[in-house]
Amino acid sequence: MAAHSLDDLRRVIRRIETRRPRRPAAQPVEEALGGELVDTGEGTLLVVRREFPLSHCHGCRPLGAVLEAPLDLVSAVARAERPVEDARRLLFLDAETTGLAGGTGTYAFLVGAAWLEDDRLVLVQHFMRDFDEEPALLAALRPLLERASGLVTFNGATFDLPLLETRFIMARRRWPATLPHLDLLRPARRVWTSCLPDCRLATLEREVVGLVRDDDIAGALIPTLYFDFLRSRRAAPLGRVLAHNRDDILTLVSLLGWFGNALTSREGLTAGELGGLGRLWEPVDVERALECYRAALAAGLSGAPAQVVRLHLARWEKRCSRWDAACLLWEEAARDTGFDPRPWEELAKFHEHRRRDFVAARSVVADALGLAEAAGASLRTVGAFTHRLGRLERRLSISAEAAPKRRASNLGDANASGADLLHTPFA
Repeated sequence: MAAHSLDDLRRVIRRIETRRPRRPAAQPVEEALGGELVDTGEGTLLVVRREFPLSHCHGCRPLGAVLEAPLDLVSAVARAERPVEDARRLLFLDAETTGLAGGTGTYAFLVGAAWLEDDRLVLVQHFMRDFDEEPALLAALRPLLERASGLVTFNGATFDLPLLETRFIMARRRWPATLPHLDLLRPARRVWTSCLPDCRLATLEREVVGLVRDDDIAGALIPTLYFDFLRSRRAAPLGRVLAHNRDDILTLVSLLGWFGNALTSREGLTAGELGGLGRLWEPVDVERALECYRAALAAGLSGAPAQVVRLHLARWEKRCSRWDAACLLWEEAARDTGFDPRPWEELAKFHEHRRRDFVAARSVVADALGLAEAAGASLRTVGAFTHRLGRLERRLSISAEAAPKRRASNLGDANASGADLLHTPFA
């Protein structure tokens, strides 16, 4: 009976084995991703290297345009702590990680780095096949960081660089904290916040660089694909992750070229970009900012971005005591669709305090109060205009009461002067 049961079990096992053939062994990672295994001295690491001629266009701009960028100006408008120098020694950096939260439990499993070398851009991607290869990855990054004159990232100040610094410190390695860093997210927000839906790198790549990716993967899915690889050891799906990382770095290079061109020549910029460029220049060079604001309005900027530009421009005209220009801008802003209390307040203050024309100031405030109530403005806004209107009416009332007394006083002074003249003897 036992032998019969054992034979039955063997037949069941053979039937299962023949029904499901063995899965073929996974393709080696270096073959699936097109790289090579490199011994860094502290372990083996997969390295994928690509080279692009500087004439290569990523979107509508050649990569070589980055050589013409005035790095001192770009650093200044980007509010970098230290200016980056020497475009040929810049290191463009982007990391893909096991999570977006950061912290000591998050690893950078793929770090892409690019730099200019002779007449080409060299882009190298370092990939960890498992967590125990992190020492090899950090060892590969160290010489790149040591020879770099500065780092260029997108949102690297808050994510990539703090994460890499954490990994270096936990591995008891020195992180180059004094290396100049240019984060292009900061100037991008100043230029495109008012004219694009968001300032994500993918949006800028599509709307500014002029490139639409095919079969791109969402950044939020990248950690999942890496963990799938760790379980299955099948690297083919990670090809999309490396392509995503590679395109991010090429877009970084193109964006730096765009900023360099925009700061030296406004040719080809849209009205919205001219307005954003004014915001970029404003903390550094006010006159250039005002030129950009005026150019944006002349180019037909409309809607909410135009209102922002008018008020920025009017504020600086006011500071420079160019009152006629400021008033024209406030009046145009007050006529804009929708109720905005700011130009009305400025016009009221101008007539009340600068021209001392209380009648005109009261007229402005009364109109503003009516529009505010019709538009359903906040109680605070309505209350502020009501308070200002009451104050102006009291000042007008006081002025009206004082007018007869002033006239009588002036008449009395005139009569006294006439009497003095009659009694003055001729010489």
